[in-house]
Amino acid sequence: MASPDDPLRADHLAKEPVEDTDPSTISLNMSDKYPIQDTGLPKAEECDPVTLNCPTKSDVQHQGEENGFPDSTRDPLSGLSKDEPCAEKCTCSSCSLRAPTISDLLNDQDLLDVIRIKLDPCHPTVKNWRNFASKWGMPYDELCFLEQRPQSPTLEFLLRNSQRTVGQLVELCRLYHRADVEKVLRRWVDEEWPKRGRGDHPRNV
Repeated sequence: MASPDDPLRADHLAKEPVEDTDPSTISLNMSDKYPIQDTGLPKAEECDPVTLNCPTKSDVQHQGEENGFPDSTRDPLSGLSKDEPCAEKCTCSSCSLRAPTISDLLNDQDLLDVIRIKLDPCHPTVKNWRNFASKWGMPYDELCFLEQRPQSPTLEFLLRNSQRTVGQLVELCRLYHRADVEKVLRRWVDEEWPKRGRGDHPRNV
């Protein structure tokens, strides 16, 4: 019998095939030393859902501003100054003149003198201040009272209706066929009132 140290026996053992070892037969000591890895598919509850952390709009905006780039999502007109003056002869709503009132008309003494001379006189076939005042609701007793006062009744009539517009007064002139007074008022609205609205003409108080 050959001894364990026989070189022929050692060569024979080296040439014998090595059998596969079933992992289930590995002893506990062996498994502790060489742990078995589970290569199967992971269970559903062990899988974490993939979360895409996309940057929000505010993060992108903040990052762009930090890098020195302007925010392209803002209003393109927001950078314009709101205090910039409009161009000359601008027709926007903020620059257009408001409709003049009779109160504005009362500041022009020259115009008042012309209107008073035309509307104060009483004539049987020509409508005057009395017809105008009656149309705007002045009672008969007050009409008679104004006629007795030394002050111009036309001026008193205008003072009592100072909140009405000059356009309404023009309508009265048209209603009572006073084209002469209408012409004076229209010229004042077209020529003098724009100057006063821009402050180019001193007001006569």
